[in-house]
Amino acid sequence: MSRSGLSHLDSRNRPAMVDVGAKEVTHRVAEAEARIRLPRAVALALRKSGHRTKKGPVFDTAIVSGVMAAKRTHELIPFCHPLGLENCAIEIEEQRGGDIVVRCRVSVHHRTGVEMEALTGATVAALTIYDMCKALSHDIEITGIRLLQKSGGKRDFKR
Repeated sequence: MSRSGLSHLDSRNRPAMVDVGAKEVTHRVAEAEARIRLPRAVALALRKSGHRTKKGPVFDTAIVSGVMAAKRTHELIPFCHPLGLENCAIEIEEQRGGDIVVRCRVSVHHRTGVEMEALTGATVAALTIYDMCKALSHDIEITGIRLLQKSGGKRDFKR
């Protein structure tokens, strides 16, 4: 750990992967969400089409892309450890007013947590929804990307 208290800096304040070799293997779980605000016309069109666009089934495609992203988080974020995820589940819920909530829940038995995998899964699923709906409008917003909870490590967290 660095003098600054940041975990990804070494004693000389240079970037470094955290050494988790001495940590205990525990069951790690994390859940994250991303919110998508659709313009009213887009929300209505999407609902009317059964959540399909010319590119295909929007929610099903977002689920697949979110899981794929969670599994490859270590390839996207430099100091994330490669993990053999035991479970990754993406849930997509349309709310009143047309907003969409994407939740990603990830679990593993390991020495390091899966917060980044959950955040990455939720975010990429939201980006997929944007990509599949942008032909209808570019006025789509992805907001509220956040960790909801994590357990199994040094400190549990629940929002």
